[in-house]
Amino acid sequence: MCASQYRMPGSVPASCSAQWPEDVGIIAMELYFPSQFVDQAELEDFDGVSPGKYTVGLGQARMGFCSDREDINSLCLTAVQRLMERNGLAYDSIGRLEVGTETIIDKSKSVKTVLMQLFEDSGNTDVEGIDTTNACYGGTAALFNAINWVESSSWDGRYALVVAGDIAVYATGSARPTGGAGAVAMLIGPNAPLALDRGLRGTHMKHAYDFYKPDMVSEYPVVDGKLSIECYLSALDRCYTVYRNKIHAQWQRVGVEKRFTLDDFGYIVFHSPYCKLVQKSLARLVLNDFLVHPDPDTETGTFAGLEAFRQVRPEETYFDRDVEKAFMKASAEMFDQKTKHSLLVSNQNGNMYTPSVYGCLASIIALNTPQQLMGQRIGVFSYGSGFAATLYSITVTQDDTPGSGLDSLVSSLQDLQVRLDSRNKVSPAVFSENMKLRQETHHLASYVPKGSVEDLFPGTWYLTRVDENHRREYARRAVDVDPHLQGRLLQSTTCTATEPIPSPARKMARIPATTTGAEADAVSNGDH
Repeated sequence: MCASQYRMPGSVPASCSAQWPEDVGIIAMELYFPSQFVDQAELEDFDGVSPGKYTVGLGQARMGFCSDREDINSLCLTAVQRLMERNGLAYDSIGRLEVGTETIIDKSKSVKTVLMQLFEDSGNTDVEGIDTTNACYGGTAALFNAINWVESSSWDGRYALVVAGDIAVYATGSARPTGGAGAVAMLIGPNAPLALDRGLRGTHMKHAYDFYKPDMVSEYPVVDGKLSIECYLSALDRCYTVYRNKIHAQWQRVGVEKRFTLDDFGYIVFHSPYCKLVQKSLARLVLNDFLVHPDPDTETGTFAGLEAFRQVRPEETYFDRDVEKAFMKASAEMFDQKTKHSLLVSNQNGNMYTPSVYGCLASIIALNTPQQLMGQRIGVFSYGSGFAATLYSITVTQDDTPGSGLDSLVSSLQDLQVRLDSRNKVSPAVFSENMKLRQETHHLASYVPKGSVEDLFPGTWYLTRVDENHRREYARRAVDVDPHLQGRLLQSTTCTATEPIPSPARKMARIPATTTGAEADAVSNGDH
């Protein structure tokens, strides 16, 4: 029997199974990134490129990277266990586990099956879900699958868990500074502080070879940089149009006659291959608002001085410098208010692929108070090459009281900047050596990693060996925990939920936030 004071959900009584749970969305988040980074200004000098090419042209300051001690399995193991421990969750409270990743180390065995090792002590094997892959969109597809499960007749009352993780590495050249690595784990359920808006998903999917990975023995992609940017921006245009049409239809059904604009978003986050593209993307949405406005004010306000662009065709402006410059200037204030804070992790850690947009969402939460976030609608644009894209929205709860779900979520992410600053900076030469080692040893059998375990954050899972049959074995670095928290953390991995979940019509058990000592721890060719 679990002695925890925190209520965990069990099976929903049969009489409740037909009810539609309310405010389904993100209850808790955990973000993991590697413990070492390379400085982008130093990398400019090492690569012999002009000063500012990476830092100004791409908008990047630091890039996190993994040694050969970490792979996609270890990243996801770390993110999941940290989320469970920090929130005092029992593993039998999870009924679905979805993984989104494009970092493939096995063509058959999923990352999700590796994560099931964490569930063994609880005895919980009744966990639906599997991996989803399509470049950087896989994490969003996994999130939608989890949301749909909770809102369906298949839901048994337990939480869903979504993990997005990737290691972004490139061959030597112009794309290498757009790399990064990390994983985000998200707890999904009803009565969430971040609820996904029902029926408001604008999706656009199309066939393109803008970024792809046809070489099964290499981590490196094949990239058409110019096409990739065109695909990203065209998808953004289309998704925004579909989203606007859907929210207009919703409003009309309830008698609301108004035109949706970017002013209706409190915050806007984007998949971030590099920060400068995000700034250009917000400008792109302002262009969209301008072109559909029946009578824009070009004398004052956001659209001042833009009358010359009234007749432009969006599909002809992807690389139009005049349009780009004019609308970046017009959107500068909006960028500072609605999007700039979202780039903390992207700027400091780089492109994480599937977790990228969720690292941006976590950054918004970490850098704002519950009072600033409450009641806001957050626009989220997710893009994955090949390509698949969706613009959807999240509504933040109105409850910002101390101890509320929103307060707990914000508290759990407030150490984000501290953790980023606690990483070790290594020289570009050491970074280059690590990339060379990964290239030479990727998918080797009978391999023992050479990277130092002591360089990892406490509580990090790591690869110990790959045997002759390519089977991978992992261990976890010891966790530095305050003595009064030790018992609870041990309990959270083994206890069994004994109390039934409240009816879906009632509020789900609040997840407390606990920060352990371990947590103090130019045109790019990057994947879009």
